[in-house]
Amino acid sequence: MKDLLLIALYAALAAGAAGLVGWPTVRLLRRRSVALSLFTVAVVTVLAMTAGTLAVAQAMFLSHHDLGVVITVTCMAAVVSLVTAAIVGRQVVAGSRALALAARTVGSDAGFAAPAGPLGSELAQLSGELAATSARLAESREREQALESSRRELIAWISHDLRTPLAGLRAMAEALEDGVAEDPARYHGRIRTEVDRLTGMVDDLFELSRIQAGALTLSLARVSVYDLVGDAIAGAYPLARERGVHLSGEQVEPAPVEVDGREITRVLGNLLINAIRSTPADGVVAVAARREEGAVVLSVTDGCGGIPEADLGRVFETGWRAGSARTPRPLRGAVPGGAVEHHGDTGAGLGLAIVRGIVEAHAGRASVRNVNGGCCFEIALPAAPAQALAG
Repeated sequence: MKDLLLIALYAALAAGAAGLVGWPTVRLLRRRSVALSLFTVAVVTVLAMTAGTLAVAQAMFLSHHDLGVVITVTCMAAVVSLVTAAIVGRQVVAGSRALALAARTVGSDAGFAAPAGPLGSELAQLSGELAATSARLAESREREQALESSRRELIAWISHDLRTPLAGLRAMAEALEDGVAEDPARYHGRIRTEVDRLTGMVDDLFELSRIQAGALTLSLARVSVYDLVGDAIAGAYPLARERGVHLSGEQVEPAPVEVDGREITRVLGNLLINAIRSTPADGVVAVAARREEGAVVLSVTDGCGGIPEADLGRVFETGWRAGSARTPRPLRGAVPGGAVEHHGDTGAGLGLAIVRGIVEAHAGRASVRNVNGGCCFEIALPAAPAQALAG
């Protein structure tokens, strides 16, 4: 037992000495190539093993023949170990370089191109993360491009919608100033109407900016969709009567929802106004509400003739304007000076974007689909417990 402890002590001292000599080298090479670091670690390990083996062999007073055998075996093992370490190091470096080249494709138009050769577990995991990052960057770039396109479209529509009423206001003001207006009171009324329209456009822009900035504050309360639909229909009834459109709200279930009543009434009002303006005279705009699993779905169906399938996905985009199928009809009569009153999606393609923003702020969803003779806009809101209304 004493001899074994002595042998272990000799081996530990010799191997420890080799390790102490090699440790500074490993520290100095930690910023160099991975292959060189791995090879250095292998060299230190081989030296520690060889030193310990030789120290034990000397302590055991082996014969020259036996000592030669030990040295030969140790040297062969050292050579094999070092060669293996060099090969593994080169493979690691080759994989790292291939992954570094592939990383240059992250975020490119063609997407991330993973290395063709096999990679170690860690490098393969890193390659997967780079691929996922590249996909997220591509999605972000597509969203940015879509937002930029919407922004340009919105600016174009706002410029158009501002130019038209401002030109009319200027013409009417000049007519009043020159005293050539045959009916000044009528001109004053039209000026007030155009100013109110411009004010509504500015209010919509402010509301949309609040929604997009996440600054929309909701005051949630449990209400029945029957009351919400009733308030919205009452608000839209004058416009419907003026345009000869019939409003129907017969298929509305009194389902409970927990929402901001003012904001959801605005959502329904926007949908109803757009539907009324897009439906021919003597047409019908129908409002309905039904229960679904965990949600209450409110729908507004018009008689606009439908939206092209290619445009259905863009309906709720900021600044989107409908094509000829949903071109609003002017009111009967003309604006003084020959300008016909223009009506559109809240004047600048903002109404439906506001609808989606408010609905999503309530953790709901907004959608649209074509139906026979028109379109059906639907908003799905989380349902509240039915007994909540009793309190």
